[in-house]
Parts: sequence; structure tokens; C-alpha cells
Amino acid sequence: MKRILCSVDGSDHAEIALLAAMELASKFEAELSLVTVNVAFGASPRGPQALVWTKDEAQAILDAAAVSVSKSGQKVSGAMVVLAREASGGIIDCAIEHDIDAIVLGTGDKRGLSRLFLGSVASDVANRAPCTVIIAR
Repeated sequence: MKRILCSVDGSDHAEIALLAAMELASKFEAELSLVTVNVAFGASPRGPQALVWTKDEAQAILDAAAVSVSKSGQKVSGAMVVLAREASGGIIDCAIEHDIDAIVLGTGDKRGLSRLFLGSVASDVANRAPCTVIIAR
């Protein structure tokens, strides 16, 4: 495992994933990259595209994660804000583009009907990614 990608979104779950990714990167002497997916809604010829965050908000989430990595004494080899229609697709596309060996991401504690209706980014990434996926809780 030489290249690890950690998905961050400013949530407590993402913080747990970041800690796990830093530990793995240290253990395997791997490069650690960060990604924040800014999900786009809408976008038709008649209307503008709506994003989950402004560009500044998305960058601030990424910067805060990079600061956490730096404070641990490690380096971030890459940090990207990706625009995508779905978070899982953005994470997977980023992993493919950067030849990532493992993706680390957090997840909530969705179970039963809640998970059925809301879906799960972590589950989708685990099922579709072409590399190892580590889901931190």
C-alpha cells in the first residue's frame, strides 16, 4: 500500500477516518492524499448548479484536514476539492485518476430503514471502488 486517499467532509465521522488514514500512512510509509467532494445538484440550461458548499467552504474543510495531518508530523501528498453529482462517484473517480491503493472514509451509524432510504456513500464506495476500501467508525 503506497497511496492512500482519505475522504473528508468536516464531520466527526470524517475525523475518525482521517485518524485511521494517518495511522495507516505512517505504518505503511504511504503517501496520504485528501479529497473533499462538493456535490452538485441541478444544472440545467434554465438554472444554475447548486453546490453543497461554496468553493471557500469546501477548501476550508480540506485545509483543516491538512492541518491535522501536519500537526501529526506527516505530509499530505495531494489535496483536492472534487465536483461531482454524487459523493461516492467523486471519491472513486479521484482514486482512479491518482492510482490510489486504498480509500479511507468514515460512516454514520445508519441501519435498517434509515440506510435503505438515505443510502450510504461508504457502502457505495466499498461496492464500486477498484481498490481496497477501509471504512472507519
